Amino acid sequence: MQSSSNLFPVALISAERRGDLSEDVYRLKPGNSPDGSVELAVTRLGLADVPENRGIPVILLHGSFSNRRFWYSPKGIGLGAYLARRGFDVWIAEMRGHGLSKRNQAYARNRVADYARYDLPAIGAFVREQSAQIPHWIGHSLGGTTLAAALGGQYLGAPAVASVALFGCQVSRTYWPLKIPPVEWGGRFILKRMAEVSGARFKRGPEDEPVGVLIENMRWHGLFGRFGDAERDWWKGLADVDVPLLAVSAAGDHQDPDWACRKLFEQVGTEHRQYVCLGRKHGFTEDFGHVEMLVSKAAQAEVWPLVEQWLKDPITPLLGAPAQALAAV
Repeated sequence: MQSSSNLFPVALISAERRGDLSEDVYRLKPGNSPDGSVELAVTRLGLADVPENRGIPVILLHGSFSNRRFWYSPKGIGLGAYLARRGFDVWIAEMRGHGLSKRNQAYARNRVADYARYDLPAIGAFVREQSAQIPHWIGHSLGGTTLAAALGGQYLGAPAVASVALFGCQVSRTYWPLKIPPVEWGGRFILKRMAEVSGARFKRGPEDEPVGVLIENMRWHGLFGRFGDAERDWWKGLADVDVPLLAVSAAGDHQDPDWACRKLFEQVGTEHRQYVCLGRKHGFTEDFGHVEMLVSKAAQAEVWPLVEQWLKDPITPLLGAPAQALAAV
């Protein structure tokens, strides 16, 4: 089968019409990481009746224990579907072993470091090739963390990135037991005996997560941990980021609280940055939660239009307030 890309092997595995939307699913095999078995599924959404009229490209990254359905439900509801109907060229990536992405041979050892260093650059290059434009990126939770790692590690950045939006994303929340070395060592020992953690069993979501991601997270929050890998300090690298940034927290989010999301936002050195907290105190109708900030009736009415506004113009302040005022709220 002829590849759909000149970059690396890519197969179009399905092309369907879903109501008013077109849904094309590609399977990428970049071959750029130590595990050559990695294959990544990327779904492209657009308007079915205007397939050649592609707008601004935007890449959506799901969080932990999740998949593409966070952005696009079988009934055609979600931020991804909303943006496609508004004329954007929407690309929804699924991380290794999630959704339509097959489990790679070293699945249990998958880490954010692998996603950031190998997978996101390959996805970005493919989208740029297909759309002939520079894409915007949106990440929720672990998807946002992966974006932050890619930016801080200088695996992604200008001029290949138009803007980045991080929803419910932080790396500063302290888990005090992990500061006690025997507790951290014991946790690692238990996790290393497993291949994955079940999202369904622990009621975290529809997907499993490889233990490598959890062990990596424990290391970040250990006694001498830092946001980075053995080669690079991603936290320090964020100070050199030079792409427009939107960071969004939710007042009712207890998993990734507002103060921690704000701390990550403040570390990013770009000149053009904005911060929004979704809560009653800041003019919204409710204190949004971790998932509800993007998946809820209220999000459809209040958050999705803000995302559209941001993507069309990442420089002009949202909500009619100066960017620095938003950052200081």
